[in-house]
Amino acid sequence: MTKSIAAFQDEHGRITGWPSDRRRAHQLAILDHLTGLFEPGRRYCAEEVSALLRDHSTLDDPSVLLTELVEGDYLAAGDGGYWRADARPGR
Repeated sequence: MTKSIAAFQDEHGRITGWPSDRRRAHQLAILDHLTGLFEPGRRYCAEEVSALLRDHSTLDDPSVLLTELVEGDYLAAGDGGYWRADARPGR
């Protein structure tokens, strides 16, 4: 069952907080939501990823979201860019 992330979003749908580790299901739901913001098969530079996460969150430091996305294998990193882990871009 997918957890709702509404408690962690503002009226514009931006992520407003990161759930505690006790609420891992909510963390995973947020990561799923954020992954959907990335186009499959597209490579993003670090600046694009940072801008996207800033635009979709109100966190003071949205880099926590990037760390969680990469460590959770939602995004992959390499060759100076990022992409959805389920859809590596072609060369």
